[in-house]
Amino acid sequence: MVLQSFIVFEGLDGSGTSTQIKLLQEKLSENKTWITAEPTNNETGLFLRKMLKGEIKIHPKTSAYMFATDRCEHINGKNGILDQINAGKLVISDRYLFSSLAYQNQDCTWDLPYNLNKEFPLPEYLFFFDMAPEKSLERVFARANKTGEQTEIYEKLDFQKKTYQEYKKIIEFYSKPEFSDMKIIVIDASKSIQEIHEKIWSIISKLPILEV
Repeated sequence: MVLQSFIVFEGLDGSGTSTQIKLLQEKLSENKTWITAEPTNNETGLFLRKMLKGEIKIHPKTSAYMFATDRCEHINGKNGILDQINAGKLVISDRYLFSSLAYQNQDCTWDLPYNLNKEFPLPEYLFFFDMAPEKSLERVFARANKTGEQTEIYEKLDFQKKTYQEYKKIIEFYSKPEFSDMKIIVIDASKSIQEIHEKIWSIISKLPILEV
């Protein structure tokens, strides 16, 4: 099932999804849009953020279940994605189930994360920010050096290279005819921030929900 008025941004750490969402946030009315992210700010999401920083160690399979649990509440919980869409808002999420498939396939194989997430609705639009792992990590480390921000456990070159290949497989998988109601837009994330923003805005600005 595809959820209309639901947009997801995906890509490697440092590929620019957060930057582009901030630019959209400056243009879009709060009355018509809801900006969100995964992991969420729910207790499950806060636990996962600690795990990503290496503060908590859990088994990879446990991690797959936890991400799915956080996502289930993100979608179905009070004031979650479904509630926001039913209230007439456009929902834009920085990461969604595609991240689980890309990152957790490496430790759990495809079956576990896919089966945990296959019943969740797909977005109307999936924007995939395509960037070489070397370049994305260069940005991550530059940001960390500038802000003092702690890097995460997945932000290692070998892991990101594998994640990039997983993302490519995922994009191919969801390009099958049976998923054709979800529109996949591949973004060349090496282009300038403004060029990328203009491409995204040229699509989002035409959505019927924003014209009402």
